[in-house]
Amino acid sequence: MSIRHGLLALLERGPRYGSQLRTEFESRTGSTWPLNVGQVYTTLARLERDGLVAPGGEDSAGHTLYAITDSGRAELHQWYERPVDRTNPPRDELSIKLAMAVGAPGVDIRAVIQAQRHATIRAMQDYTRLKAQALAAIESGRSRERDDVAWLLVLEQLIFQTEAEARWLDHSESRLVRLSLPADRRAEPEPPQAADTDAPAAAAAPEPRAFRTPRG
Repeated sequence: MSIRHGLLALLERGPRYGSQLRTEFESRTGSTWPLNVGQVYTTLARLERDGLVAPGGEDSAGHTLYAITDSGRAELHQWYERPVDRTNPPRDELSIKLAMAVGAPGVDIRAVIQAQRHATIRAMQDYTRLKAQALAAIESGRSRERDDVAWLLVLEQLIFQTEAEARWLDHSESRLVRLSLPADRRAEPEPPQAADTDAPAAAAAPEPRAFRTPRG
């Protein structure tokens, strides 16, 4: 998560002070990644050191304001244009747990998978409920639409992520079951069938069903 660039994005809208930045960051992301004021001011200090922000005076309450510089604005727009680097994926605790559980003495890895599956499904249900609330707020016009649309995008990413995790858990369990079978009982791939030149052209294979986001 780039707190650095998130703060620059908020400062592009105008000078702000530390706790104001924290509040707006959490509002935009639905508190999915909560910040504390210490993180915000530490990041602001580094941004100032790098010439990306500068002190911008004080507000009427005496809060020190920070403003984005031209260099900070250029860095922000380069970030928007630059794809997120996936060459060094973040460490995923669940992947590490299952990798370590394989063959570990006294560990029932299928029980580990089942427990995680229940937690993943609960998370998906929570995200879907929150998505419904965000959609209702947008449609009613009773909220800050920009923040709610931003929160909706975050929620839908979380929903897709938990759906993928659930599929991966199913795949992992199936893989472990197959590997636990004797070699002669493991399913072998079916040999390809010869084409029947006298038969009419085969119909195109149906496209796989799209995995739809649960409706809120």
